[in-house]
Amino acid sequence: MYSEWRSLQLIIQSDRGHMSVLHSYPSNVGKDVANAVVRPLGQGLNSSSATSNESILKTDKEVKWTMEVLCYGLTLPLDGETVKLCVDVYTDWIMALVARRDSIPQPIVKEPNLYVQTILKHLQNLFVPRPDYAHNQISLCMRVLVAVQKLARESVNMSRETWEVLLLFLLQINDTLLAAPTVPGGLAENLADKLIGVLFEVWFLACTRCFPTPPYWKTAREMLANWRHHPAVVEQWSKVICALTSRLLRFTYGPSFPPFKVPDEDAILIPAEMDNDCVAQTWFRVLHMLSNPVDLSNPAIISTTPKFQEQLLSVSGMAQEMMQHPCLKQLPQIFFRAMRGVSCLVDAFLGISRPRSDSAPPTPVNRLNMPQASSTMNTTPPHSRRMRSVTVTKATVKTSSGSTAHPPKVTHQTSTTSPLSSPNQTSSEPRPLPAPTRPKVNSVLNLFGQWLFDAGLVHCRLHNGMNRDGSMTASFIQILLSYKSSGLDVRRKPSQISTENMVANPLFDANEFPDNYEAGRAEACGTLCRIFCSKKTGEEILPVYLSRFYMVLIQGLQINDYICRPVLASIILNSPALFCSDLKGIDVLVPYFISALETILPDRELSKFKAYVNPTELRRASIHILLSMLPLPHHFGTVKAEVLLEGKFSSEDSSLHDKPVTFLSLKLRLVNVLIGALQTETDPNNTQMILGAMLNIVQDSALLEAIGSQTELSVGDSTHISFKSHSRNSSGISMTSTGSSEATTPDSERPAQALLRDYGCPALHTDTASGLLIRSIHLVTQRLNSQWRQDMSISLAALELLSGLAKVKVSVDSTDRKRAVSSVCSYIVHQCSRPAPFHSRDLHSMIVAAFQCLCVWLTEHPDMLNEKDCLIEVLEIVELGISGSKSKTSDQEVRHKGDKEPNPASMRVKDAAEATLTCIMQLLGAFPSPSGPASPCSLLNEETLIKYSRLTSTSKNHFRYFVLDNSIILAMLEQPLGNDQNPCPSVTVLIRGMSGRHAWTMQLYHQPRGSRASQKAFVPEPHPPPKDDVGIKYNVKHRPFPEEVDKIPFVKADLSIPDLHEIVTDQLEVQHEKLKKLMAKQILYENTLEKISEERLSKTLFPDPVTECIPPPPAQEFQTARLLLSHFGFLSLEALKEPGNSCRPPNLIALDSTLAGFFDDIGYLDLLPTRPFETVFIFYMKPGQKTSQEILKNVESSSNVQSHFLEFLLSLGWPVDVGKHPGWTGHVSTSWLINACNGSEGKEQEEMVAPDDTGGGIFNGEKKALYYADALTEIAFVVPSFMESSTDSSESGLTSQEAETQMDLLPSLLKQTPLTLELFPNHSENLSNSQRLSPTQKSKRLPLGRTVPPLGPETKVIVVWVERFDDIENFPLNDLLPEINTGVETTTNSSTSLRTTTSDKDVPVIFIHPLKTGLFRIKVQGVTGKFSMVIPLVDGMVVSRRALGFLVRQTIINICRRKRLESDSYNPPHVKRKQKIVDIVHKYRNKLLEPEFYTSLFQEVGPKSLNP
Repeated sequence: MYSEWRSLQLIIQSDRGHMSVLHSYPSNVGKDVANAVVRPLGQGLNSSSATSNESILKTDKEVKWTMEVLCYGLTLPLDGETVKLCVDVYTDWIMALVARRDSIPQPIVKEPNLYVQTILKHLQNLFVPRPDYAHNQISLCMRVLVAVQKLARESVNMSRETWEVLLLFLLQINDTLLAAPTVPGGLAENLADKLIGVLFEVWFLACTRCFPTPPYWKTAREMLANWRHHPAVVEQWSKVICALTSRLLRFTYGPSFPPFKVPDEDAILIPAEMDNDCVAQTWFRVLHMLSNPVDLSNPAIISTTPKFQEQLLSVSGMAQEMMQHPCLKQLPQIFFRAMRGVSCLVDAFLGISRPRSDSAPPTPVNRLNMPQASSTMNTTPPHSRRMRSVTVTKATVKTSSGSTAHPPKVTHQTSTTSPLSSPNQTSSEPRPLPAPTRPKVNSVLNLFGQWLFDAGLVHCRLHNGMNRDGSMTASFIQILLSYKSSGLDVRRKPSQISTENMVANPLFDANEFPDNYEAGRAEACGTLCRIFCSKKTGEEILPVYLSRFYMVLIQGLQINDYICRPVLASIILNSPALFCSDLKGIDVLVPYFISALETILPDRELSKFKAYVNPTELRRASIHILLSMLPLPHHFGTVKAEVLLEGKFSSEDSSLHDKPVTFLSLKLRLVNVLIGALQTETDPNNTQMILGAMLNIVQDSALLEAIGSQTELSVGDSTHISFKSHSRNSSGISMTSTGSSEATTPDSERPAQALLRDYGCPALHTDTASGLLIRSIHLVTQRLNSQWRQDMSISLAALELLSGLAKVKVSVDSTDRKRAVSSVCSYIVHQCSRPAPFHSRDLHSMIVAAFQCLCVWLTEHPDMLNEKDCLIEVLEIVELGISGSKSKTSDQEVRHKGDKEPNPASMRVKDAAEATLTCIMQLLGAFPSPSGPASPCSLLNEETLIKYSRLTSTSKNHFRYFVLDNSIILAMLEQPLGNDQNPCPSVTVLIRGMSGRHAWTMQLYHQPRGSRASQKAFVPEPHPPPKDDVGIKYNVKHRPFPEEVDKIPFVKADLSIPDLHEIVTDQLEVQHEKLKKLMAKQILYENTLEKISEERLSKTLFPDPVTECIPPPPAQEFQTARLLLSHFGFLSLEALKEPGNSCRPPNLIALDSTLAGFFDDIGYLDLLPTRPFETVFIFYMKPGQKTSQEILKNVESSSNVQSHFLEFLLSLGWPVDVGKHPGWTGHVSTSWLINACNGSEGKEQEEMVAPDDTGGGIFNGEKKALYYADALTEIAFVVPSFMESSTDSSESGLTSQEAETQMDLLPSLLKQTPLTLELFPNHSENLSNSQRLSPTQKSKRLPLGRTVPPLGPETKVIVVWVERFDDIENFPLNDLLPEINTGVETTTNSSTSLRTTTSDKDVPVIFIHPLKTGLFRIKVQGVTGKFSMVIPLVDGMVVSRRALGFLVRQTIINICRRKRLESDSYNPPHVKRKQKIVDIVHKYRNKLLEPEFYTSLFQEVGPKSLNP
C-alpha cells in the first residue's frame, strides 16, 4: 500500500534534535549547569504569586539557551528533582499552543509551533529507560503523555509541521520503549497501554485536522510491527479499529444496518468532527497498521526485529534461545486477541454482533476464550508437547510473569465466561441472523480472508513425513498456495520455504514450545465459518475462497493424528447453517463432519471440551449440523463423495484411504450418531431437536423404500465402506487423554460405538425403515418412562414423536406396536399416581398429550385391540383417567364401578380419557365413514332426510325428540322411508351425541334375514283339498240303537207307558193329524234345503273362505318410537323418575320441539365440530418482495412460482369444493355444510371450468381449498390470493341458495360491539356481504350473562415459501394478518381468544426455503409460550422433497395441539357438544307427569297436533 513511499525511520534515527550542547561537555559540567538553571525556573512555576510566576526569560536567545540546558536535564538520573523540574517547565511551555500563560516566555508565545517542535524532540530523552528510580520515571512519563494528549485535543493553532513532529515524537518514544524485548515490571510494560493509547488518539486527531501523509502511515506501520509482542498494542489496536468500524458502518450501510456498539470510552477516541471520508481513509490504514496479525503466531518473525537482534548480539546468544525469550510466551495470548479483534470486525460487517448485557463492549457470538499461559516451566516431554492442555482465563489475560501492571480492563474482545459463545447468550437464546444488507462473502474475504485463512492453518501438520512423497507435497501446495496465498511468504525468508515445512515455521519447532496457539486459530476458523454461513441465496463465492475454506475445515476437523479441541469446538459452534447455505462442493466435507460429530454427540460429559465451551451449546450446534446432513444419504444415494487428501494426513500406507465413499453408505453412521446423541443428551431443547430429526429420517426412509428408487447397501457392506475406507474410523479417539490436542491410542474406541454396543440390539438393522422405526420406538419408550417423564417439554416432544411414528407406513411386528401403546399407558399410570403436591396444570397437560398419542396409535393401527391383553390395558387406562383409579388393583381385589368414588386427576384428564373411549368405541375401524374423511358424522339432518326420502307430506315437526342419559338427543321419525315393500315397524333416528350426529334406520323383524328375502308377506300353510271319489260308498241306514236292543224282552216297566193309539181320542186325533202334516211339510222342507245345500256345497271351492279359520293380517301402522324406547327399557317408571339424591335429570326426557328457537339450537349443535380443526395459510415470497400485495399476486399463475411449490401444496392435502365440502374450509361461513343446495348446477359447471395455469391461488378458500383429515383432526390449507375489488367482498363463495340454506342451519349472525357483555344486540340488523356467518351467535336476544361456547381459541399457522432465505426478515406478517381471517375471531366471547388473534407474535410461521440441491431448509418462528419448540420441524432442519409435506403437516398438528394444551379457555369438541346438549335439555324439556307422558306416546305428532 505504501511501497512507493519512503519510510521516515532513517530520518528519525538520524535526527539529533534531542541532543544538547551540554552533551559535548563532561557529565559533571552538564549536571551542575542543569541543576543550577532549572531550579529557579521550576520555583517560578510553583510560586503562587502572580509576579513571581512570570517567566524570567524575555528574549529568544535566553529561551533557546535555557532549552539546551533543559534538554540535557531530561537525560539526568532521577535521584534529584532536576528531571522533574524540567518536565514541569516543558509541560507548561507546550501549553502555549493551547492558551497563553504568564509563566510561558514571550518568544514561545509568539512562535509556539517552532518552540513546541523543539520541546517535543527534547522530551524524547525522558523516555530513555533508566536503571534506577523506575517509579519516578513512570510518573514523569505519564505527565508528559497527559500533556501531549491535552495539547492535541485542545490546540487549534498547531501547524502541519508541529503535527508531524508530534506524531514522530510519539512514534519515537513508543519505539524506544516497546521495540525491545519486554522486561518484566519494566518501564515499557507499565507504560505500554498509555503509550499506544495516546499514539492512536493523537493520530486520529491529526487525521481530523491535518491528515498524515503516506510516509507517516508507512513509518507507523513498520514501527508498530516491532511492538506487537506487547499485549497492549494489540488491545489498543482492536479498540480503535472497532471504534472506527462503528463509525464506518453508520454511514456506509445506513441506519437500518444493525449498529456496532462500542463502549463510550472507545468511541470518544474518534473525534466527532472527523468526516465520513476521513473515517473511511483512516479505517483502512489503521486496519493494516498492525501488518499481518498472523505473524503473531510465529515467534521467528517477532524475534527478528532490530531490537531483538541487538539484544541477541549483545548477549552472544543463539537464535533458538532468542525465540524462547520469556516475553514471547505471551504471543499465543496476543495472537488470540488479534484474531478476536478481526473476528469482531467481521461480525460487525455481517451485522451479527450483539451488545453485552452489562453494557460492556459488544461480544460477537460464539467466541473462544484465550487459554492462560502457564507460568511454570515446561515439563512435558518434547514428543508430546503438541498435546498440551490449555486452561481458560476469566476476566483478563495475564502475562506469563504474573505482572499486574496492566489494569484488568474488560475490553470488547474479552469474554467473562469460558464458553465459546457469547456470555449473555443463554442456551435457549436464538442466534442473531446476519443483516439483510450485509456485504457479500467475497467482499468480506477480500478484506480479511488472507489473515483468516492463514490463521486457520497456524501450526498445522499436514502429514507425517511428507518429504517422502514429492507428488503429495506438490499437489497440496498447488491447492493451498494458489491465488496469492501470501501469508506464508511473510512468515519466513524465501530461502527457508521448503516442502518439509510448508505451514510450520522454519525456525520454530512446535515440539519445543508450548503450543497454545489453538485459541487464535480457533477464533479464525470460527470467524470463517460465520462468514461462509452468511452467504446470501444465489450469491457466488470465488472458488479459491471455497477451496481454502474447505482446507481449513478439513484440518480443523482432524481427529486422526491429533485432535485440536478448541478449533474443533469453534468450527462446530459456528457452522450450524453450513450445509444449509448452498455452498458449492460443501458436501465433500460430510465425512469429516460425521467423524467430528461421532466424537462430540455420543460423549455424555464432554469433559475435554468444558475448558473451552459450554457443552450444551456445543451439542446444540452439533445437532444442528446433524439435522442438516440427515437427508443427504437418501438424497444423493449412490453418488460418490471424494475423501480429499484423506490418506495424506496419516502415515498409514493404505490404498483404502483414497477410495471414495457413497453418500448412502454414510447413512448408518449418521443414524448411529443420532441414536447415540439421544442416549446421552440431557438438555431439553437439544433432546427435542434430536426427536424431530428421528421422525425425519424414519419417514424419509419409509417413503424412499415405498417408491423403491434405490436399494440400500447391506449392513456388512455399508459398515465396511463407511468405517474402513474413511481413515477416521472407530479407533480414532482416546477417552483418557486430557489435553486439547492428543494422540490416539490403538486400543481406544469411539464413544458412539461404545454406547451403541452397550445398548445395541444387533437384530435391529437401522439401515432399513422398519429397523429404524423399531429402534426409535424402543429407545424413545424406554427413556420416556425413565429419564424424561419428569420433564414436560421432552415428554411432549417424545409423545409427538411416537404419534408421528404411528403414521409412518412401515410394516412392523405387532409386539413393537404394542410396546409403544404399553409405554404410553405406563406413562399415564405413573403421572396419575404421583403425589398430590406434584399435580399441576403442566402435569395434567402431559397426561392429556399421552391420551392423544394413544388415540393416534389406536386409530392408525385399530387391529391392535383385537388382542385381548392390549384391549384390557387400554381400557384400564381409560378407566383410570375417567374415575381416577383402576377397578382391578391386584389379582384378587376387584372394585366395581358402583363401589368407586369418581376422583379423576382433573377434569381435563377426564375429558381426554372420555375422548379416548369415544375413539375406541366409535372411530376404530369405522374411519373414514361412508360420507368420506371430511365428516365422521352423518350428512343427514331433519331437512335432508325428508328431502331425499321424498316424504312430501312430512316436515321436521313430525319428529319426536327425546334425550337419553342427559347426553344423547334422539330425533325419531316414525314414518317409513318408503324403501321397503313389506310393512314392518320402522323408525329413523337421528342421534346427536358428544361424538357427532348419526342417522340410523331401524326395523323390527321376528324372522331371519333369509326368510324375509323369500317371502313377501306372512301366509299360513293351506289345507289339502278333500277328495270325495276316494274309496267305496255304502248305503247304510243308521239305527238309533243297535239291533240287539230289539231282542231284549220287555218287562212290566217297559209296558207301563201306553202306546199312542191306546190313548187317542177324537180330539187328540185331530191334533195328531195336524202334527203329521206339519211334520211332513217340515221333512219336505228340510230335504229340499239339504238338497240345495248339497248342490251349493258341491259347487263351492275348498276351502271355504267363509268358514275357514285364518290368522289376522300383520299390522300396517306402528307407534315405533314408543316400541323402540320400550324395547330398550327407557319407558319403565324408574327411567322416568329423577334420582332423589342427584341433580341429574331422568334417563329419558322428552323435548318440546314446538318451542321457539328449538331448531336453531339443534342446528347450532350440528355446527359444533366433532374434531379439532386447524387452519393453515400458505404464502409464496419471491426475491426482494416486501409488500403483501406482491406476495398475494405470486400465486395467480404457475409461471410465478416454482414447480416444487405446487407439488408441495398437493402433498399437504387434497382439493375440495368449498360449496359442497362438509368439513372445515378455513372459514366458519362455508364450513360443515350438510344442506347444500344443488339448484345451481349450471353455475357449478362454469366454476369447474377454471384455468389450469394457477400458482395455487385457486385454493384461496373462495371456491376451492386444500383439505386434510384423519380420525382425530382436520386441516384446511388456504392459499390467499390478491382480490382486485377488495379483500372483504364476496368472501363466502356460496351461491345465494346455498347461503339461504346455510342461514337456516346457522343461527343468525349479528354485529357484536367490542368489549360488551351483550352477545347478540339488535337481531334485526341486516348483514353485509363482508360479514362472515358465525355458528356461535344466535338469532335471538339472550339474557345478559348467558354465554355461548366459542369455537376458539384457534391456532392459525402460516407457511411461507421463500425463494431467498434472507427475505425472511422482510416478511410483512402484520400486513398479511387480515388475510388469515377464519371467522372464529368474531364468534368467541372470551377475552383470551380475542387477545391472541390480534398479536402477530403469536402466529407460528414455518418458512420453507428450497436449496439448489433439491432439499429444503426450514426456519420456524413465532412458536412462543411455554412450549417454545415443536417437532418434527425445528429451526435449521433440512428435509427432503419426499418428506416435506408430511413433516410440515405433522408439525402443524403438533403446534395446534400444544397451543390447545396451553390455553385455559379451550374445551375439547365432545365437551362443547355435551354442554350444548345440557343447555338444550334445560331450555326445551317437556315437563310432563308420568301419565301425561305415557299418553303422549300414543298420540300422533305433526304440525297441527299439539304435543302435550
